[in-house]
Amino acid sequence: MQAKELTAIREQLLAQQSELQALEANAKASADTVELDQSRMGRLTRMDALQGQQMALEAARRRQQQLVAIDGALQRLAAGEFGDCFVCGEEISGQRLSFDPTSTRCMDCVDK
Repeated sequence: MQAKELTAIREQLLAQQSELQALEANAKASADTVELDQSRMGRLTRMDALQGQQMALEAARRRQQQLVAIDGALQRLAAGEFGDCFVCGEEISGQRLSFDPTSTRCMDCVDK
């Protein structure tokens, strides 16, 4: 890949990273422990609150997973190993990397 493309991908990764970190900071409250007064609230309200909490926890888990993938891509960029397939070592297509810069496998190895 050319230096110009790598710079654009690095900027895209950093923008995604800062966006996910901002979402993570804002979403801390919705994953906190649900404490409801059972004498004043019905069973459905409690179930709804618990479901909301679980959805927030899953969203946080996915954000963390994406942050780890972005960090790995940034490390590969810094090491000069970005764009190489982890399995076969061939170059990952530019279209695939422009769609998902955290990709670690080429299209041939994804199916394996």
